[in-house]
Formats: sequence, structure tokens, C-alpha cells
Amino acid sequence: MRSSARSGFGLDLPDYPWEAMAPYAAKAREHAGGAVNLSIGTPVDPTPEVVQEALRAAADAPGYPTVHGTPALREAVVEWFGRRRGVSGLDEQAVMPTIGSKELVAWLPFLLGLGAGDVVVRPRVAYPTYDIGARLAGATAVAADSLEELDADTLARVRLVWVNSPGNPTGAVRDADELRDVVDRARGLGAVVASDECYAELGWGAWDVQRGGEPVPSVLDPRVSGGDFTGLLSVYSLSKQSNLAGYRAAFVAGAPELMPNLVNSRKHAGMIMPYPVQEAMRVALGDPAHVEAQKDLYRSRRERLLPALEAFGLTLSHSEAGLYLWCTAGEDTWATVGRLAELGIVVGPGVFYGEAGQGHVRVALTGSDERIDAAVERLTAR
Repeated sequence: MRSSARSGFGLDLPDYPWEAMAPYAAKAREHAGGAVNLSIGTPVDPTPEVVQEALRAAADAPGYPTVHGTPALREAVVEWFGRRRGVSGLDEQAVMPTIGSKELVAWLPFLLGLGAGDVVVRPRVAYPTYDIGARLAGATAVAADSLEELDADTLARVRLVWVNSPGNPTGAVRDADELRDVVDRARGLGAVVASDECYAELGWGAWDVQRGGEPVPSVLDPRVSGGDFTGLLSVYSLSKQSNLAGYRAAFVAGAPELMPNLVNSRKHAGMIMPYPVQEAMRVALGDPAHVEAQKDLYRSRRERLLPALEAFGLTLSHSEAGLYLWCTAGEDTWATVGRLAELGIVVGPGVFYGEAGQGHVRVALTGSDERIDAAVERLTAR
């Protein structure tokens, strides 16, 4: 894309960062036991059979699907929010499926009509697509973990605030009081709050519901929203909880005053989730058993991998939820990436997530049991 832009065509976006990992991945592949790739959080376990069957059953779909989603799908999302997230009072008209959550993250500033002079706030350590979305709209991305960090001029131009809880890559969770503070401050500025919550079902420790913990709160939680969804958008994906990354199954909900325009804009742009995927998502949302079974797998992998990383000399930061362990060895990020590559283990460099990620690496739990065990053996070998 960069070369096209220089010749007068295309978007002048930064090079895709993961290309920088090629030599480290090559080094890891030289290991006698093969590479253990824990760098990208792509699911490796099977898509649940109940979801596959729903996709097959809906395969005869000759007509155009609806951008807004079928009423049955939207109702399933509303019911899911009530059962799993403690959110009541959500109108099914304020729900819309999206083609994965990444495309919504990338296009939301544009769809909201943001442009030059407008500010999009994102976390200091964050998924790079928040910045890309601001650039696509011609707006300015500003890294801050609190609106209190911003000067008066910047605050006056804030139009969109991204929250990512549980966070990628850090796994940090904001409790209801912290989220309420963000919402109150953003509403005082007339800004929209968009909360990327796709790891919410994967809480650990104090946030592990299946082990007596509290559910990860949503921005639509009544303790956060006060029962008013105005200006609040919850973004969710089934890629992680249901192994549906290949389906691109996600949705956005909330902000009833904004949703009609978002739906209308996406109709014009042809941003439509295929009907069979809508049906698969509807069924997946109604089947918590497969979500909890998958979480059990990740919990087991986490409990094996974490002490092995600590034995290697890494210290865990945050990582209260999600599919990643956010670690530091107190050295340059690339030094840690290189030392792990020598063991045949590929991890994500913290610098891919902003300057504040320097010194850290992101280790994904998305390896098969056999590959996780191989990593544990290598990390703990003396």
C-alpha cells in the first residue's frame, strides 16, 4: 500500500507490523522440535459441531442478507447480553452484526463522520487498528489511559474514546467504577465511547466466573451506563469464545441514536454478514456449553504455560483475562523475542502495540495442547 501511495494511488498506511517477525519465525522453525507459534491469537481448536451444523443448515441462501441482521439474530444478542453480561433493557433495533470486529474498529470513526481535527482516544498499549481507524477517517489518534491525561485543547476535540477491556495485549480489566468514570467524562465532552469487549468470556482469577469470580463488566452494564445507552457502543466477537475467527462473526450494540445511521451507511457500502454466518452466530450465542468447554482448555494451557515463562525469567503484567500473557524480562522487546526464538518459540513483540509496550512480549494461549507442552518443556529445560 505504501508504494502505491507514493505513485499517487492507494492509502498511505504504515507497513503491516507482523512482517518484521519473519526472521524470528524462521529461526524458530530451525528448532529440532519445530516452531511453537504463540505470537498471534488465532484459534486452533475445532469450531463447535453445533455451530458447524447451523452453518450447514443455512447453506441454501440465494437471496441477499440484511445489513441489520435477522430479527432472530438480534434477539439472540439481546438475550445473550442479559444472560452473560448483566445488561437489560437493550432494544434489538440497537444491535447490528459486523464482519468480524476488526472491520468495525477500523471503520467506526469514518462511519461516525469523524474527520480532520477530530480526536480518537485509544489505550496507551493497544491493538494497532484503533490508530488505523482514525487515519482512515482523517482524524487524529491520541494514546491515553484516562481523559485526565489530555490537555484542554485536545479534550475539546475528542469525539470517540476506545476502551478495550479485557485488553489486548495486556489482559487488563477495567471494573465497573473505572468504566463509569470513562463514560461520565466522555459524556461531558459529547464523545462516543466504544468498548471492545471480545475477550469478556475469558476472565481469570477474580474475573473467572466458573471459579467463583465476577463477570467482566460491559460498557452497557447498568452500573456503568446508568441504564442509558446513549453514546455507548459495545463491540463483541465470537472469534475467541467460539473458535469462529474464520466465520468473521461479531456484532455491535448500544447507542440507539447512532445505530440507524450506522446501519444505513453500511447498507450503502455493502457491509453485510452472510446469512449462513448470521445463523451460525445465533446458534452459538444460545449455547454456553461450548464456550465454557473452550475456556477450560485455555485455563489449563494458561496454568501450564505461566509458571514455565516465569521459570525462564519473565514477569507477568496484568493478564487478568483474555488469551494472552503480557510479560517482561526487563530488557529490550526484541532481545526477549530473539531469546525465545532460539528455543523455537515465537511470541508477539510488545512494541507492536505502541511505545508503552517496549520491554514486553505477548504470549498467546492459542496453541494446541501438544505445542503448549512443547513450549513448557523448552522453557524449563536446564
